[in-house]
Amino acid sequence: MKILVVGAGAVGGYFGGRLVEKGEDVTFLVREKRKKQLEETGLVIKSAHGDVTLKPKLLVSGETAEPYDVILLSMKAYHLDSAVEDFRSYVGPDTIIVPLLNGIAHMEKLSAAINESNVIGGLCFVESTLDEQGAIIQTSAIHDLVFGELDGGKSGRVEKLVKAFGGTKANFVLSENIHQAMWHKYLFIATLAGVTTLFRSPIGPIREDEFGADTIKLTLEEAAGIMKSVDAPLADNIVGGNWDKLHSIEAGMKSSMQRDMEKGFSVEADHFYGYLLGIAKEKGISAPTLEKIYANLRIYEWQRR
Repeated sequence: MKILVVGAGAVGGYFGGRLVEKGEDVTFLVREKRKKQLEETGLVIKSAHGDVTLKPKLLVSGETAEPYDVILLSMKAYHLDSAVEDFRSYVGPDTIIVPLLNGIAHMEKLSAAINESNVIGGLCFVESTLDEQGAIIQTSAIHDLVFGELDGGKSGRVEKLVKAFGGTKANFVLSENIHQAMWHKYLFIATLAGVTTLFRSPIGPIREDEFGADTIKLTLEEAAGIMKSVDAPLADNIVGGNWDKLHSIEAGMKSSMQRDMEKGFSVEADHFYGYLLGIAKEKGISAPTLEKIYANLRIYEWQRR
């Protein structure tokens, strides 16, 4: 299968790089600056699962290319609109689009911008970042990319993806309940990102503090309540399960949103929290903890302008 990875950053570069390493036909759609950097240094991955330097195929938006069989989306949510225009010409009738963004709001945008039948569900779990030289640094044992049909089950096209994605040094996993998995990750990441950015701290000190722990619990409960109000397919024990998970991960764990704040980058405040609070307002649901988290991020964005 011909695979196009939109972006060659910490997420797309990692999973796309593992596919290149395996020998799949992968091209990265990148900006001119990143293209020049990759041409000079190669795509460098430094990982607990093995280091590699690759020379991948590169494409800049506007260049001519035939439609791809698969397009992996790995950008931040605030880049989605511009990214759609960048890759739109490479989408054919049978192209499979696999978004790896956190949250849910992007699915509505993609369905409006691209033929809904092209889009399947996706998410990933990976702790990775770019260093100053543009190398991908991946440090934890977890490096999972999960995908599946939004209505569940196995289709011929996802079976082809299983074959293309198999045998790499990363874990590509077919889910027959990807819709639920996406909402579950949304709840977990919204909580982790919310509290770590609010307190400017890794998760460990937050959960050890009485009021920090209360904030974790309130964030989980408020976000889950809002999600359930729109019939999100959350498991009955998801709040307790996420509470346990947040107390079992490494004390030094930071959310990617917190790392972005530390670097002075933009954050996905509207995509994560504006979306949930919009639902809360419409449904008349009180969410004071999420409002504080959202205010914190909006003030941060105002200050960085």
